[in-house]
Amino acid sequence: MIRLIRGLYLSYNFFIAILVIVVLFVLGFPYPFMFMVAQGALALLLAIFGLELFLLFVKKNPVWGKRTVASPLSMGDDNPVKIQVQSKYNFPVRIVIYDNLPGQLQIRNLHFSDFFSPEVTKQFSYTIHPTERGEFHFSDIFVYVSTLTHFVQRKVVVKQKEMAASYPSIIQMKQYELKVFAKTAISGIKKIRRLGHNNEFEQIKNYVQGDDIRTVNWKATSRRNELMVNQYQDERAQNIYSIIDKSRAMRMPFNELTLLDHSINSTLAFSNVCLRKGDKVGLMTFSDKLGTKIAAERSQRQLTRIMELLYKQKTRFLEGNFEMLYHGIRNHIKGRSLIMLYTNIESEYSLKRILPLLRRINQLHVLVVIFFENTEVAKAAQMEPKHVRDIYLKTFAEKYAMDKKKVALELRKSGIQTVLTTPEKLTVDTINKYLELKAKGAI
Repeated sequence: MIRLIRGLYLSYNFFIAILVIVVLFVLGFPYPFMFMVAQGALALLLAIFGLELFLLFVKKNPVWGKRTVASPLSMGDDNPVKIQVQSKYNFPVRIVIYDNLPGQLQIRNLHFSDFFSPEVTKQFSYTIHPTERGEFHFSDIFVYVSTLTHFVQRKVVVKQKEMAASYPSIIQMKQYELKVFAKTAISGIKKIRRLGHNNEFEQIKNYVQGDDIRTVNWKATSRRNELMVNQYQDERAQNIYSIIDKSRAMRMPFNELTLLDHSINSTLAFSNVCLRKGDKVGLMTFSDKLGTKIAAERSQRQLTRIMELLYKQKTRFLEGNFEMLYHGIRNHIKGRSLIMLYTNIESEYSLKRILPLLRRINQLHVLVVIFFENTEVAKAAQMEPKHVRDIYLKTFAEKYAMDKKKVALELRKSGIQTVLTTPEKLTVDTINKYLELKAKGAI
C-alpha cells in the first residue's frame, strides 16, 4: 500500500485498476464503444473510491484496542501478550493489526488480520521470549481498516505505549515450588525423606491429656512409675545464602542466556523453596569486589527484596576476587550457614588459585560450589570424526570435559560439596542438593 495523505493509504489493487482503465482508454480511443466502457469504468472506480473514503473516515474513533502484557515479564520464558480490538463501524470491515514490540526482541513484522462485524471484539495472542533483564518499551498499535473492494485503507493509531520490566523468571520459580511441594515426585525433583523428627528435643515432662501417645518415653516412665513424654521444640530456621559470581567467566552464553542469567533465575527459584521450607535466605554477589549483600531473613518481603536486587545485576568484565569474597563472608555472614556459590571454574589451574580460600570458607560454613558443564563441548566430544580437523576438535573437547570432572573430584576430596551441572538442569540439581543436605542434617 502507498500513503496518500496522513491516515489514508491506497492499496496496490487500486493502482492496478487505474492501469487497466488507462489501457482501456488507449485501446478504445479509435472505437467509441470501448471508449465509453473505459469512461464508465473510471466513473465506477471514482465512485467506489469516494464511497469507501466516506465510509472509513465518517467516524472519529473507529477502532478500540488494548494490549495486555504479563507484568513483570519472566526472563528466559515464553510470556503471553494479548491484543483486543473492537470495530466501531456499523458495517463489516477488514482490519490488519501491527504491534510495535520492544527493540530488544528484534521482531519487526508481527501482524494479524481478520474481518470484523459491527461492534465485535476479537482477541489475538502471541508470546515473547525476553533474554535479558531490564525495561521493555512497547509502542502504539497500528491498525489499518478497509471495506468493500479494499482500495482504500485508513490507518488508526491505538495509543498503547507502555513499559514492562523483565525480571528473573517468576514462571520458573512457581513451577519449581509446585514440583518441590507436590505429593508426588515431578520432573527430576527428588523426594528425600528425613530420618527422625522434624523437631528438636527439648525436655521430658509428665503426660497430660492431649499429648501425642507416640512421644511416650518408656524408659523414663518405668523409672518414675508414671507416664512421661518427650517434648520437642520447633526446628530453628537455618541460614541459606546464595552467592553469585559476576566476573567475566559468567558472561558465557547458553541457550540465549548468559551463565549469570541462568544463575539468577536459579537463585530466585531456590530462595523461594528455602523460604517455603522455613529457612532464612540471603544473597551476596561479587566479582573483583563485593556487590549486593542481603542478610538472611525469612520475612514475607525477603523474596521481593531478593528479586529486586537480582533484577539489577550485571556482569563485570574482570576476574573474580575470591580472597575478597572470603573476607566478605567472614564479615557479613554470622553463624554457620549453607552457602550456594554459583561460579564457573574452567580448569584445574583456575581451581588451584582459589581452592585454599574455598577450603577456609568450608571450615566456617557448609559450602556448595555450583559450576557448569559446557554443553557445546560435550556435543563435540560425542561426535563421530570425519576429517583430521574433527579428530583434533574431539580430542580437545574430551580433555576439556575431563578437566571439569577433575575439578569436581578435587573439590570433593577437600570436603566441599559440589554440583557440576548444565544450565538446563541448574535449578533442579541445586534444589536437590539443598534437600539432600537438609535431610542429612548437614545444615
